[in-house]
Amino acid sequence: MNIRGSICALVTPFAADGALDLPAFGRLLDHQLAGGTQALVVAGSTGEAHMLEHDEFDRLLAFAVERVAGRVPVIAGTGEAGTAKTVALTRRARVLGADAALVVTPYYVRPTQEGLRLHFLEVAEHGGLPVLLYNVPSRTGCDLLPETVARLREHPAIVGIKEARGDRERISALAELVRADFVYLSGDDGSAGEAMLAGAAGTISVVANLVPQAFRALCDAAVGGDPAATARCHATLEPLVQALNCAPNPIAVKAGLPLLGLGLALPRLPLVELNDGPDRARLHQALSSLASLATAAG
Repeated sequence: MNIRGSICALVTPFAADGALDLPAFGRLLDHQLAGGTQALVVAGSTGEAHMLEHDEFDRLLAFAVERVAGRVPVIAGTGEAGTAKTVALTRRARVLGADAALVVTPYYVRPTQEGLRLHFLEVAEHGGLPVLLYNVPSRTGCDLLPETVARLREHPAIVGIKEARGDRERISALAELVRADFVYLSGDDGSAGEAMLAGAAGTISVVANLVPQAFRALCDAAVGGDPAATARCHATLEPLVQALNCAPNPIAVKAGLPLLGLGLALPRLPLVELNDGPDRARLHQALSSLASLATAAG
């Protein structure tokens, strides 16, 4: 299993009545594979995992596994606030055919570093899948520190970390932990190029939902150690990345789906659709500019 490069944190399309829109999800999966995406995350935070019913999680993940058919790794988001629930969901993902589990730090409960260490060890020991740690303090209220990560990577089932903190100090600290059996993946589109040039093996991206080919180009340049090409790719993507920051994820990225024929813009409550106005216009302009550049390059 090769989890690196351009990895998309997939949105979950919903129909007008609020049900899963699996045909749209199929188009999104095809869009990713055609654009060169190298792994896919299903039912992560971008996929509104905590708004999904248990049967919906099963249907979504099983659909992705069947559609992808082994062409790239399928990673299931299985993190819950409680350890036992996380282990159970990870086991369920294994049964459904996931290749690995992306396990976010327990949210809201604010565990200590020792609690985090024991939590992830339980999941690694009993979940039945390779585990990618996921640190996103802005959403969870706790921060998985590099020294704790260094201890956790000794477990053979813990194969990497998605780090959403994009500051240089954290990028540098995580890059030092990279080794053959443990990958560091950026979880922040804005600093992805910098992280990959520093040693991250790839990025789990939100913007890749809309522009997988352009994001793959950024990853190829940065993982390949080409600062000039990375800077050019970053400059091309930056307007869209900034446009997506106008609302909590995945509100803005879902607003781009209708423009590409990939589904409706609807999230589930308590998230609401992006309003018409300057933010939506900015998003549309950024997408149109990228489309024009792609056409010219083609």
